[in-house]
Amino acid sequence: MNLIILLLISSLLIFTPIAFGSVELWAFSLMELGILLMIVLYAIQKLIVPNSQLVSQNSAFRNPCPSGRRAQSAMAVVLLCLFFLLILLQMIPLPPEVLKGLSPKTYALRHDLSLSTFHLSFVPFATQIEFFKWLTLSGFFFFLLFWISGEPKRVYPLLVVIFCVGVFESLYGMFEFFTGHKHILHLRAEHLVSSVTGTFINRNAFAGYLLMVIPLSMGYLFSREAHSIGHFSGWRHRLSSLDGRSLLIAFGIVLMILSLLFSASRMGIASLLLSFSLVSLLFRNPQKGRRLSGASVLIFGLALLWALWIGLDAVISRFFTTSESLEDRWRLWANTFQIIRDYPFFGAGLGTFTQVFPMYRSFHIRGLVTHAENDFLQLIAEGGVLASGVLGILFIYLIDRGVAGIRSLSRRDPKRYIGVGGMVGILALMFHSLVERNIQIPANAFLYTLTFAIVLNLSDRGTK
Repeated sequence: MNLIILLLISSLLIFTPIAFGSVELWAFSLMELGILLMIVLYAIQKLIVPNSQLVSQNSAFRNPCPSGRRAQSAMAVVLLCLFFLLILLQMIPLPPEVLKGLSPKTYALRHDLSLSTFHLSFVPFATQIEFFKWLTLSGFFFFLLFWISGEPKRVYPLLVVIFCVGVFESLYGMFEFFTGHKHILHLRAEHLVSSVTGTFINRNAFAGYLLMVIPLSMGYLFSREAHSIGHFSGWRHRLSSLDGRSLLIAFGIVLMILSLLFSASRMGIASLLLSFSLVSLLFRNPQKGRRLSGASVLIFGLALLWALWIGLDAVISRFFTTSESLEDRWRLWANTFQIIRDYPFFGAGLGTFTQVFPMYRSFHIRGLVTHAENDFLQLIAEGGVLASGVLGILFIYLIDRGVAGIRSLSRRDPKRYIGVGGMVGILALMFHSLVERNIQIPANAFLYTLTFAIVLNLSDRGTK
């Protein structure tokens, strides 16, 4: 049963980015069905196999659900339940008097209609779709917390899959861009493939995906050498001691950095610089008085030199258009703030930004505005201050638990480096989300959820 679950997670790790980031309804519906199947299989396993038998199969883990995990899960459950109750309130038909008290703007827009009940959500069906997406990913998160805790070694095959998918996306994206073929799978997309995008439609979504994969891969690479840290007399000795697999992982990381640079995602590149600064700082060896990790600096330096040799003219030129792009974003954010002003507490409805924004747009733009170019602003506009505040508290709480657990792990513990890499990837994605959308891309949201669960599982092993 565990093997089937592992294969399902691996299949979704491969499928979600390749299916154009799973942004279409059929793709993220398959993702939701896959997650539901995993949860059902895990429930069947817990019902059929007695808990005592599961524990006896692995004597090294006699407490598959430690007290820290139970308290951590209970707090997360309470906060998430509160969030979902607030979103459910958006979809429940309410009497006009109640609606007027909760959301005067919604009532003002609909009071002329001859209806006996109204919804807080501007488009309840869109809110329903987003509600089930959030509910599915939340279930996936809790499932992973308990499934991985039974056997932490299950993390390693998943790390290999994540690394391989990241390398494939990078190689495929660079092939399509540099050869001039300019397809995204079967789609001819000359206007979209103006940079490296992998199988994602948008370069920024591709950059966001790699921002999680690269630090996690760095953590996996360092975890392989954790027991030998401090035993090398110099970088030549350490380099000569690396096995073929470690060198292959390092080369794959260089390829992913190279593809992210040629994605020409300005905030993606800035987030990459930030994440590598953190990785180099946290992976250093303080016993030798070093301020940065030499191996991390070397990997990034090789990727940068390779990129300079190929030519970064197109990437550099995009940074000179920052002012124009930022001006468009400022106007978009200003209009989004107007939505927040009119729907402050309960929002306009989760997943309704596309339908609500045209009423507030103050500038001309070709096409349809589907997102606010800022995950946090859009969440507040759609969910309101109450729902987004609950998620903010949950995020801070889980980050605090993860950081505390990582700090308790020894520098010679391989799990420490995987935990640090995952945590850096999470923070890099959040930084990138200040000017882009990431969590709204199902492939990125799936990997984000998995990474968070991995970090909390591994770091919880070090807490008492």
